Amino acid sequence: MTDYKTTVDDEIFRADYEIKKSKFISHVKHVETETEARDFVQMIRKKYFDATHNCSAWVLGELGDKQKSNDDGEPGGTAGNPILDAIKKNGLTDIAVVVTRYFGGIKLGAGGLIRAYSHTAALGIAAAKIVQMTAFQKIFVTVEYSFLAQVENFLRNKNIRVENSEYAADVTLEILIAPDAVENFLADLTELTAANFLADVQEKVSIPVVVEKNVNG
Repeated sequence: MTDYKTTVDDEIFRADYEIKKSKFISHVKHVETETEARDFVQMIRKKYFDATHNCSAWVLGELGDKQKSNDDGEPGGTAGNPILDAIKKNGLTDIAVVVTRYFGGIKLGAGGLIRAYSHTAALGIAAAKIVQMTAFQKIFVTVEYSFLAQVENFLRNKNIRVENSEYAADVTLEILIAPDAVENFLADLTELTAANFLADVQEKVSIPVVVEKNVNG
């Protein structure tokens, strides 16, 4: 499981840019499959059916190894690739970007088109909420009530995430921790409780962590 950056799910982000009377509109969305990406592109094309072009690009997969771009009638390499490059410059994956253009009557030339599509895509990414999907090891820790206060204080001091707590004959805490910290965590817990706990190590999960904006474009 690899850490990677993407945008938050279930939200579409927009940015606008105008140059020499041509209007560019960027839409950015989190997608996880080619079907989702294609559906998003088609949705934007349907909404802006009267636009001159609806150019797009997407990057998929934890490693960002699935990529596609579309110039939608613009000169080859002047639209889809600049949008794709804007995504890659920001190290994002599982994301689709569509840049819509309303031609204003003044030609921009190949260089101008590349800059306009790249800049508009970057503006859309800048407007998006970026998260880093971070791998955590899920562990269920069960302790007696007599050790609960000590364990909770230990978890707080170590800034260890507790997702859920179940109170029955004993207390079971659902913990998320960095995979490379599991061994030390269990050793510390053994010392703290004199080994009076049960640990059930579960699967690794990816959790979105909001990251500070540093958009490149």
